[in-house]
Amino acid sequence: MKAWLLESFDGLDALRLADDVPRPSLASDEVLVRMRYAALNPADRFLSEELYPATPPLPHVLGRDGCGIIEEVGSEVKTWRIGDPVAILRGEAGVQRWGTLAEFLAVPQEVLVPIPLGWDQPQAAAGPLVYLTAHQAINQWGLTEPGFVVITGISGGVGTAALHVAKAYGHRVIGTTRSTAKREKLRAQGADLLLDPGDPHLKPAIKEFTENRGVNIVVDTVGGGLFSTLLDVMAYKGGISTVGALGGTVPNFNTAKLIFKRTRIGGVYVNDYYGGPAQSAWREILALLEKTGRKPLVDSIFPMRELIKAFSHLAQGPLGKVVINITG
Repeated sequence: MKAWLLESFDGLDALRLADDVPRPSLASDEVLVRMRYAALNPADRFLSEELYPATPPLPHVLGRDGCGIIEEVGSEVKTWRIGDPVAILRGEAGVQRWGTLAEFLAVPQEVLVPIPLGWDQPQAAAGPLVYLTAHQAINQWGLTEPGFVVITGISGGVGTAALHVAKAYGHRVIGTTRSTAKREKLRAQGADLLLDPGDPHLKPAIKEFTENRGVNIVVDTVGGGLFSTLLDVMAYKGGISTVGALGGTVPNFNTAKLIFKRTRIGGVYVNDYYGGPAQSAWREILALLEKTGRKPLVDSIFPMRELIKAFSHLAQGPLGKVVINITG
């Protein structure tokens, strides 16, 4: 089979497209999927540079997202049949075991879900992981009433997913983006207020929008210098969900900012969703999206041979997800 092999932890330059890789073998509870589409994540690059907690054996195949058709099932698999179209929900694919940037993928049966009704295959490849991430980021603070949510880097894969999930819960959403070109499309997806993260008037603009009540939840996909500013606009017992760090480390901030509003900070770790919990969260997500009619945003689709170009496009900041056509 064809597969992109990571042969050292020297970054994406260590990837090589090979066409003579043996198909993965199956355990009795596993399913072999003939991949159709895979989607990229910033974490793929981090892993390739050994900047991710997982250090899988080499050679390794990256790719956590994807969809395809079941080619073979293990002897203990009862839920799935050959020919079923499926999407990868959440598992170790692309992390500790070979991932979706290959023609075939072996995965445990419990990490698969049917392709949602009305979604095309690129959307099915792009959606599950970012929506699970967004679901955890918004729900981990126990907010039960509609409030105000800030999403940094709102145009990315997790950012747009968080926008969809937050709006489905009835929250009002403030997003940060440096791109004026994307703002009209983000408003069409439901964003209520869009601000440049470098705007010196960002803090008073948020306070005015929230009528000085403050922000209940921050979904921070960026990190970096904006973090301290966001602490200043939090509501009482608000929470900051840390998802990414593309903006670099957070500068020193005064921890007293946490005290009087009882502000909480917590990492989002989608690995907590596996098997039953992942399936349960996924059903809730689909019900939320059905209410609003939202689907994953796919920015662009690249053929498999142009994977490095696709990663470059991802680094430039797309609107939604970057997807790879495995058969292209």
